Amino acid sequence: MTTAATSGAVAEKGYHGKMLNVNLTTGEITVERPAESLYRTYLGGYGIGARMLWDRVPKGADPLGPDNMLGMFAGLLTGTPLFGQRWQVVCKSPLTGGWGDANCGGDFGGVLKLSGWDGIMFFGKAAKPVYLVIDNDKVELRDASDQWGQGAIENETFLKARHGKRASVANIGPAGETLSLISGICNDHGRLAARSGVGAVMGSKNLKAVVTLTERKVIAQTPETIKMLRSNLDDFVKPLKDFFHTFGTTGITSMSALNGDSPVKNWGGIGIIDFPAEVSGKINGGTAINPKMDKPYGCWRCPVACGAESIESTNEKYPYPLHTHRPEYEAMGAFGTMNLMADPDALIYANHLSNEYGFDVISAGGAISMAIECYQNGIITKEDTDGLELNWGSPDSVIEFLKMMGERRGIAAIFADGVKVAGEKIGRGAEKFAMHIGGQELPMHDPKLQPEYHTTYKLDPTPGRHTQYEGNKRLGKIPPAPQNNRDYSGRGEHHKGASEYMHVVNSGGMCQFVMMMANTANMPDWFNAVTGWDMNLDEMMAIGERIANMRMAYEVREGGNPRKRAVPTRVTGETTEATHTGPLAGVKLDTELLETDFLKACGWDTETCKPSRAKLESLGLPEVAAALHG
Repeated sequence: MTTAATSGAVAEKGYHGKMLNVNLTTGEITVERPAESLYRTYLGGYGIGARMLWDRVPKGADPLGPDNMLGMFAGLLTGTPLFGQRWQVVCKSPLTGGWGDANCGGDFGGVLKLSGWDGIMFFGKAAKPVYLVIDNDKVELRDASDQWGQGAIENETFLKARHGKRASVANIGPAGETLSLISGICNDHGRLAARSGVGAVMGSKNLKAVVTLTERKVIAQTPETIKMLRSNLDDFVKPLKDFFHTFGTTGITSMSALNGDSPVKNWGGIGIIDFPAEVSGKINGGTAINPKMDKPYGCWRCPVACGAESIESTNEKYPYPLHTHRPEYEAMGAFGTMNLMADPDALIYANHLSNEYGFDVISAGGAISMAIECYQNGIITKEDTDGLELNWGSPDSVIEFLKMMGERRGIAAIFADGVKVAGEKIGRGAEKFAMHIGGQELPMHDPKLQPEYHTTYKLDPTPGRHTQYEGNKRLGKIPPAPQNNRDYSGRGEHHKGASEYMHVVNSGGMCQFVMMMANTANMPDWFNAVTGWDMNLDEMMAIGERIANMRMAYEVREGGNPRKRAVPTRVTGETTEATHTGPLAGVKLDTELLETDFLKACGWDTETCKPSRAKLESLGLPEVAAALHG
């Protein structure tokens, strides 16, 4: 079943104008050469992915069926010298039933781009497990039957032994193979495209891995781009860069547990009471986590390197291996503050196990929190958990239940499909402990502290996503928000601009954290330097708006209505169990005002979220307007 595809010459631009179409049912591989206008219209990443998903997945397709597309797309700047490290996965989400995407760092996006390809689109389903090998211009499917069942990191090690150290691997672990709805796609021994259930879509296609190899150097690396890079690096916000390089996102965990940012005890607790400084301090990034690290880590050619890799564990109970990734803030929150777990070794091990199984750490940690709360309230019992006691603050409970989820054992098998499914299947009041919006578990940032997160969590086509909002001030194009975070009026235009900016960042292949340090007003210059375009900030922001409308149009076409999604009352402050004291005392979001102001600013219907005909046509999308409006 080996099929080869031959490409043409590689362009010396930030994009190659070449993508792969892989029909897993037939084994046929073809080369697609999009027009340059596609890149200038959507950049790359999930911008192009939005266009492809709209055009190529039939309305009403089963997310786990052969008609769904699994697309892997590098950002426009990915593979160039100019701040491009990231890549995205797009599909119809089996977790939410609508638009799905996941964003990832690591090395896969850069190596895919260096191998001469801007993206890969998988269709159909292989008859048996397969993996794709891209060796520059030679592309072929190979048998992966001997790899099925391997952990994601284990499988990467296996494939690098077979194909050489220059290989980059994107793959699924056992969670993706068993179609866990909270599974992701792994690369670089533990960096995951984690959200939307993209790992389950890959598993549904019997696709274990994608291996890319290349001898090519960085693309568009001209003297001019190197000069621009050095100039822009000099303009970075140095204190922020130094903080991230030293502590990474882990550095904010202890503080966030106390200031109201991190949800505590399945969103029902209060940090200063349930996870106070004397406890949360035990997982401080500088004093507790960093001493267990061996060396810094950066995604592909990252100028900041905010990650780190561990020494080998000496704790027999939590035996993470040498060079395990330092947990990011979301993992620290999901396993730590949410479950009141303050053991550094257990946190690093939980993060490692999640990566090996291929679980989204946000969803996995949230599922365990729900299980503990159900157990504490008598909804599930020791008989259901195979004798395991589920207690708050118990690393042993968290680790064992995570293993049970990864192995689909007992009642944990239900939680491996996320909290919404668990609530529906268990019943008996379990639903009220399922902290999700639209089927996806909530990230580790409380919108009662930053109200834009409520609108993002509820109304973005991919619900529960903290990376879709960032009010970058250096850009100069995002209207300011009210300074008082308890003032909910006048935030619509700000939030619209901030979310559209993030679509540019993501589709450009740039890291949100790097962009916090960089002078983002220079973004059009970066795009122009590697394409020869003459884009300005207005055109760039219009691209972000176009991508926003394509994503929402797909969600609406597939029957979704983000306005109708339920939000747990613990999150909005409707119930006061987590807001009766502490930094969020008395906070109750004006959700109606936040939502309607945002939708009006976007030109989307305030009841259905449908983009207006006029808005779509103004963005050059008349065929999308016709499909939605007749």
